[in-house]
Amino acid sequence: MIDSHTHIYMEEFDNDRNEVINHAVSNGVGAMILPNVDIESIDALHNTVAQYPSRCHAAMGLHPTSVTPQYAEHLAIIRQQFDSHRYCAVGEIGIDLYWDKTYCHEQCLAFAEQIRWAQELGLPIIIHCREALDTTIEVLKQFPYNSVRGVFHSFTGTPEQVAAIRREVGDFYFGINGIVTFKNARLDDLITAIGLDRILLETDAPYLAPTPHRGKRNEPAYIPYMAARIANILGITIEEVDKATTANTRTLFNL
Repeated sequence: MIDSHTHIYMEEFDNDRNEVINHAVSNGVGAMILPNVDIESIDALHNTVAQYPSRCHAAMGLHPTSVTPQYAEHLAIIRQQFDSHRYCAVGEIGIDLYWDKTYCHEQCLAFAEQIRWAQELGLPIIIHCREALDTTIEVLKQFPYNSVRGVFHSFTGTPEQVAAIRREVGDFYFGINGIVTFKNARLDDLITAIGLDRILLETDAPYLAPTPHRGKRNEPAYIPYMAARIANILGITIEEVDKATTANTRTLFNL
């Protein structure tokens, strides 16, 4: 299995990162994709990938909640990273209007600019979209239909929203994390609408730990909980979910 979205380079893992990675491997999670957040997280990201090159793959981008009036300066620093490092994606990028709408315009500009990088570099994008699907789609529609590859990470929308994404912008993948295991999540129809061929497994660690670890620090070793729940929803085996989602992740990120 692959954890397609985890932040194990963060300080929450500074005391036991090696144990966390070994725990993941012992639970069948052999690879992890680490998306960047802001200019302050770059060094920690690079150091973690350098320490575990056979397990960790880096993505580089500016998270929407890190967008400020100085976003252009921050983007310039992040863009320089692509000249000296190898990345499997541009991310984590997108629009987040949940906490604060103050910099919505700047978020849109930063998102579009990073999409252009992805097209120039031939890389997929990792999209963070929270309370902002219509705005996210409008930015993506600036680019030709199906010309952008990527994943909507931590997706908990509706089947109708999946259909809108496919109709308006292209055939994206969708990252499913621990929320799918929550008692009141009610994501069965969403999982069915997405289909196994477009699902990626993710933790978003250290956030959103699945049941039975909800409320605690999340980690890549918990990916099998998501796989088991998806298997139950679709009426298939965990092995089938593992095989399909691993292939999906390798295809999208060219691993």
